[in-house]
Amino acid sequence: MDLIRHLECFVAVAEESHFGRAAVRLHMAQPPLSQRIQRLERELEVRLFDRTSRQVALTKAGMLLLPEARALLTRAATLRAAARRIRDGESGLLRAALPADIASATVAALMDAFQENCATVELELQELSTGEQLDRFAAQELDVGLVHHPCDVTGLELGPVLRRDLGVLLPSNAPATEHREVTLASLNGHELVLFPRAVSPALYDDVLTTCARGGYTPPAIRHGRGDSFVRGLVLSASAVAFAPRDAWGDTTGPGLVWRPLSGAPLAWRHSIAWPHGHGDAAVRAFADAAEHALRTTADARPDVPARPTHLRPAAEYWL
Repeated sequence: MDLIRHLECFVAVAEESHFGRAAVRLHMAQPPLSQRIQRLERELEVRLFDRTSRQVALTKAGMLLLPEARALLTRAATLRAAARRIRDGESGLLRAALPADIASATVAALMDAFQENCATVELELQELSTGEQLDRFAAQELDVGLVHHPCDVTGLELGPVLRRDLGVLLPSNAPATEHREVTLASLNGHELVLFPRAVSPALYDDVLTTCARGGYTPPAIRHGRGDSFVRGLVLSASAVAFAPRDAWGDTTGPGLVWRPLSGAPLAWRHSIAWPHGHGDAAVRAFADAAEHALRTTADARPDVPARPTHLRPAAEYWL
């Protein structure tokens, strides 16, 4: 028996005191309504109404059970509403990730914007490399993330690709610091500090290929991810590191200088990614918050022409 529907019939008849009016209210015929009431009475083993040819009146049992029926219908409506929010991604838990190179101001702006527009969703934000995010997507342990391109986006959908131009972090005594912009070729002789290849193999190879095309072949490559560790390597080894202005430009510290690269040959290209077919309201809210935060705090700009729809298959993007 559909208890909720039977209780709706009970409440309607009780409030209308008339089977005909209750049937109209419930958008059903009167005979099926009478049958539902009779079945509910058999199920509850009590008589709910005294019936005459002219009126319908609640029995004592009916009067006592009416508040309980109304309360149960209210709880059922609340349950349905919660289920719709969860289905549409407006409630529950969102497992999200950002790469380590995202500046603190961008992280804060993203979280503020997301909570403002999706306050009922708990955001579980992690710091994960692109490679780690791809592994979590494959294991169904991540709902949405900000990935670096190029990478293998099979099975994922993407938001717009945003570009953050890279500059170079140098020791303050490096000859190249005399110029307002630095060419890649002028970095020859300096070792390069780069993230470990396992973090994002395709991006790692792409950076080295671009350096070689620009005339820079580092004599050695050192690997580091944390800000303090990278700064230490640049200082102690007279090395250089690539980074966007928002990550290093205003806080380089003693002995270090950040300069833009001439012609902007290197850039981080990001986009929000999520499993194909799972772009619910919470994912869209995170994607919008991330795009807004990157544009306003990290000088990010679109890397491909915008298209009308927000949810597009990964295959449509140039990587």
